[in-house]
Parts: sequence; structure tokens; C-alpha cells
Amino acid sequence: MGVSRLLTVVAGNHKAQRNVMAGFDDAGVFFSDNFGSEDQGDDPDRVNRQQVKNRLRDFIRQFHEGNFSYRYRDQLKRHYNLHQYWLEVDLDDVSSFDEQLAEKLTKQPTDHLPLFEEAAKEIADEVTRPRPEGEEELQDIQIMLKCSANAETLRNMKSERMSKIVKIPGIVIAASAIRAKATRISIQCRSCRNVINDIAVKPGLEGYALPRKCPTEQAGRPKCPIDPFFIVPDKCRCVDFQVLKLQEAPEAVPHGEMPRHLQMYADRYLCEKVVPGNRVLVVGIYSIRKSGKPKQGAREKVNVGIRQPYIRVIGIEVVNEGSGRSSAGTLLNRGEEEELRHLAAVPNVFQKIAKSIAPSIFGSIDIKKAIACLLFGGSRKRLPDGLTRRGDINLLLLGDPGTAKSQLLKFVENCSPIGVYTSGKGSSAAGLTVSVTRDPVTHGFVVEGGAMVLADGGVVCIDEFDKMRENDRVAIHEAMEQQTISIAKAGITTTLNSRCSVLAAANSVFGRWDDTKAEENIDFMPTILSRFDMIFIVKDVHDEQRDITLAKHVMGIHMNAIKTAEEESRGELDLNTLKKYISFCRSRCGPRLSAEAAEKLKNRYVLMRNGAMEHETATGKRTSIPITVRQLEAIIRISESLAKMRLAPFATEVDVDEALRLFQVSTLDAAMSGSLSGAEGFTTEDDQEMLSHIEKQLKRRFVIGSQVSEHAIVQDFLKQKYQERAIYKVLHFMMRRGELQHRMQRKMLYRLK
Repeated sequence: MGVSRLLTVVAGNHKAQRNVMAGFDDAGVFFSDNFGSEDQGDDPDRVNRQQVKNRLRDFIRQFHEGNFSYRYRDQLKRHYNLHQYWLEVDLDDVSSFDEQLAEKLTKQPTDHLPLFEEAAKEIADEVTRPRPEGEEELQDIQIMLKCSANAETLRNMKSERMSKIVKIPGIVIAASAIRAKATRISIQCRSCRNVINDIAVKPGLEGYALPRKCPTEQAGRPKCPIDPFFIVPDKCRCVDFQVLKLQEAPEAVPHGEMPRHLQMYADRYLCEKVVPGNRVLVVGIYSIRKSGKPKQGAREKVNVGIRQPYIRVIGIEVVNEGSGRSSAGTLLNRGEEEELRHLAAVPNVFQKIAKSIAPSIFGSIDIKKAIACLLFGGSRKRLPDGLTRRGDINLLLLGDPGTAKSQLLKFVENCSPIGVYTSGKGSSAAGLTVSVTRDPVTHGFVVEGGAMVLADGGVVCIDEFDKMRENDRVAIHEAMEQQTISIAKAGITTTLNSRCSVLAAANSVFGRWDDTKAEENIDFMPTILSRFDMIFIVKDVHDEQRDITLAKHVMGIHMNAIKTAEEESRGELDLNTLKKYISFCRSRCGPRLSAEAAEKLKNRYVLMRNGAMEHETATGKRTSIPITVRQLEAIIRISESLAKMRLAPFATEVDVDEALRLFQVSTLDAAMSGSLSGAEGFTTEDDQEMLSHIEKQLKRRFVIGSQVSEHAIVQDFLKQKYQERAIYKVLHFMMRRGELQHRMQRKMLYRLK
């Protein structure tokens, strides 16, 4: 029988060699290869494997730190007693213990990782004795690896990295449900009922090809037919596994190219460690699997040798936003941290940061200050009843084209530690929030995060916000205020985090801002406007001196002369330092309002509400931007962000004053835009009505850009029995708003901003 078995094995191996020559994709699988025993004779490879396992066992048992703390032995015992059968090992520790062992583990992980798990199981058997009754069966231990090596990009994953350990950063954009994969199977012959137990299945996304022939030979009965085996489900041993989809980080994608994706296989305790939207560092084995079945009618050997890559995860780390990391994801050293703390102590750090926001864009200093507040953000608060209040600031830039709104958005995308840029016209509700798609392999539904999920912990920049469909705009209501995205589709009911700031840019209804139309310029529902903390009306003002300065600035940029010595002396921060400082402040500081600042803000809020009500009473219509409790919370967040820039624990009255000023020049001015609110000395309803009538007649009578005599205007209105004081009041107020310009020749130039 022994001779017969030997001859069978040799024949099978010769067939296998011929099969390799024909192409390793051939469907022929020979039973002698599958059932061949490994423990025949003194195999030198087997001896070497035993030596490696002994060395790995010594590493777990003997590795210790300076104070003789046996890290991995104690960790293994602690986890096993808590019924957590895993051990996380740092490859740097293996290298310091035995460099050759670490090299073998890195270059041949498929062969040596199972040995590591066997060694860990044997050590667990030693350190956990005696075990309680009923727990005599020893559990398998999962080894998870981590390393401090530099991460590689997804685009550098070439064929030479195959079957080696790699470390890749990226964003998880999809996660399947947990399924079961067999690690040991039992098969049975349909004909002779012969059972073959405990057949090992390769890990990962690879399957197992059932033998074509039954090895059992019985006298007096015919041979079993081809393909007689089936799997006995009750006798299989399975583990949980999950398929993830990794997308390369947005900052690693070259301009004009699509982000690349890679499938990942995570099993056992690595399942459900991440959710879509998480930024991760993955340590895994770069593996290959056979591509899908050929289509009907296609020849089997068309795809010979073609394999699809995937990563078998053996360690995964969620890179949280902040946590003392710089923009590159590396820990700040002591010198850098000290330098950033010195920067926080500079008295005018707020001005310094505001000047560093898009320095190539001229002017718009208040908008840059608001963007600085958005980048730093307020403090997120978790209330005792479990509810949370967002700390992220949302900002809307609304107005004329050609005012550098899109350039500001692009700068914020580059400046924020996590930034996602999208255009409103090319974005749908599913693309911004979350989509549910069908997995082509399993035909089950999977969740894929959109832009606001991927920007969790950062900023999402939405350009052309007014070009979005109304239904798509409504979809982000919950994401902007509650900072979660809830879905109930295709049997999937879940909630994802979208803790990000929204920076949106939009044009008015008429393309350019038309002051004669007042609130008609804003084509947004109050429900979405109230969710923005600051709303800036950006107008293209025609001013000769300003135009000259602006033209010089633009010429300087195009002639590469923008970085003059004068500008270098302003003390602007470079982009990398600003990015580090934003990450540092966001992770180290969560300021609150001081008692004095809170009292001051409370009184000012009541006055603001009263002023808004008086305005509505005077004009007879509601403002398009309501002043509600959300606006009060907006001022609180702006005050906290100003304190965060200084790494101060409390926002003072000075911070509240600056926050109120920013709110006044943005949202309040936008809410009162196009009206005569604030015309001092005219408080009665009749007076307000008269002033509005004069203003409407002025705007209706004169063409934009025309020049008229001030004396002619006054005399014309006096003939209509209007008060001279009221006429001059209207002219004065329109000049303050920039709608009228006073020339040296005592003439009026009437035109809109």
C-alpha cells in the first residue's frame, strides 16, 4: 500500500508539472497534491520552519523593555483571560530582537505568519495554565502587525511588492457585511461516502478547488466518477471576514486623475474596526486572487495568468483627526511643538493667521478672518443627555463673479488637514452624503461614503452652491447641523459621522448682485441659510483707487513678483506651518466662554433680535436670513475659535467683541441688505416708509453708472413735498453703502456696488 501511494504521488506531481507548463490557470486539480502528507522524511524546509517557530516563541517569551516588562508575554496572557484571542506585535521590536527573523517575516509573511500564530498559541498554553474547567480547548491566536516604516502610496503598488508586507494610507469608502470563511473543511464522496477531514484552506480571498478524483480503491466495486466530492458544512471551521474598499487619500491624487481603489480582506478581530469615512494606515500582505469567471462563450484561457490584486489586512490603524499629528500624519517633535506654542503667544496671532490665508488674493480681510475661524473651529460639546452641539463653523460666500470665491475654496482645501473640494453642479445628494450600491461579487448592498463623510474632521468646500438641485441641497441639512448622515435604504439602516465644516460659494439669482432687488438676490430657503454661521455678500465694487491697487497686485502675480521683500516682512506663515498649527490647536485646545463674555453676549443677542423685529416691522416683510438661536450659537463658536488660535482655555470679552463684529459685517449686513435699516433719527413707521419711497424712486429714475447733479436731485424731490432732511438722509445712507459716489465737482455718481 505504501509503494502504491508513493507511485500515485509521483504520478500526480508529474501531472502537476505538465499542468504548470500548460498554464497555471488550468482547471485540472490533482488529488495527490491536495492529500499529500508533509510529514514524510526529514524535510530540510520543515526543520527550518521549526527553527523559525522556536525563535518566534523565544521572542514572545523573552522580549522585554528596559524595566524588564515582558510586553508581549503579559499582553498575551491578559488578552487570553479576557477572551480576546489576539496579539499586536510591532515589527520594530522583532527587528531589535532578531533582525533576520524580522526580514523573513517582512519578505515572506505568507509562510511565517502562520508560524507566528502557532508560536503564540503555544505560549498562550504555557502562561494560562491551569485554565478553568470547560475551557480546556486552546483557542487560536491572531497576530496583528504594526510598523513605523514610511507608508507607500497606492500608486506604488507594483508587481515586485507582491506577497510582501506593505503599509498604505487611505480612506475607507465602503465596507461589506460580515461573512464566514472556512479555514478547515471536510469533504465527502457521493459515491463511496468516504470522508476526508481537516483540509486546510488558504487564507484571504482565495478558495479551494475540490479534487477531481476519489483516492479510495475498494475491491469489487467500480471506480468513483469524476468530481465526486461535496463539502460537509457541519464539519467545517470558519472565521469571520469583511471586505473593505480603500481609496487613496485626496492629497495623494495627481491633478486631473481619478483616485484609485483597492480591495481589502480583514478577518477575525480586524472585522468592524473601521467604518466608511475613516482615514486609516493599513499594514497588510499584497496578494492576488483570480479574477471573475469568464463570460459565457468566452474561452477559458483568455485570462490565463491575469490576477487582481488585493490586500490581506494584518494590521489597521485609524488616523484620527488631530491627536498631536502634523499634516503629514507624523508626530510633532518637541522642537516643533515648542515653536507652535511660541506662535500662539504672539499678541497679534489672529491678524498673522488672517494674512496667511490666500496671500495672493488682494483684500477681503474680513472674509479671510472668517475663514481662519472656520479652519480652527469652536468646541464640540457633549451634553449630559447624550446630545451633542457642533463646534464646526459653516461659511457661505454669496455674490458677484470674479471676486476670487473659488480660489479661496481651493486654498482652504489645501490648507485644511482634511479637505474635500466639490462643485455643486457636479454633485448629487448621494455623492455629498452617502450612497448604497450593490456589490458585484456578493450581490449584497454596501454603503459608500460621500464627500461629507470623507471630510469627517475637516472641511468640505462646495463651489457653485446655487447650481445644486433643491432636493440635493436639502439632503445636507442634517449633515450641517447634527453632523450625522442617516440612511434607511435597501434594508440598511445606519448613521454615519460627518463632523466637518462647510465652506460654500454661490452667485446671486441675477448673476451679479442687484441692490434694487434686495432679498430677491438670495435664492436659498431660510432652513439652509440659518445653518450657516456667517454669510458674506461679496460685491465687485467700482472704486478707482481700489481698482488701481488691485490691477498692480494682479500684474505682480502674473509677473512672478508677488513675493517682494515687503511682503516677506509681513510675517505671513507658510502653508506647511499653518497646516501644522491648525492641527495642533484643534487637538490640544477646547475653549469655553468665560462668565463675563457670556453675560455680554446674552445682552447683545437680545438687542439683535429686537433690531431684526423692528426691521421687519418697518419694512413690512421678513428678512431672508432669520436671526435665531442658531445665530447665537454661531457667535459662541466664532468666539471659541478666536480663543483656540491663542491656545487660551477661555474666550474673553475681546473675543466676543470680534465675533460680534464679524457676525455684523457678514450675516447681519446680508440680512439687512438692500434696505434703509439703520437710518438714525427716523424711528416711526411713517418715516421709514417715506425713506423707502425716496430710495425706490432714486433707483428707478437714474441709470446705473450715470452722473447727476446733487442739487438737481434735491430740488426735484423738494417739489414733491419731501423733507430736505429726509432726502439728504437717503443720499448719505446710500453713499455709506457704496451705491452713490461723491465727486469733487459736487456731482453724484449713482451706481450699484
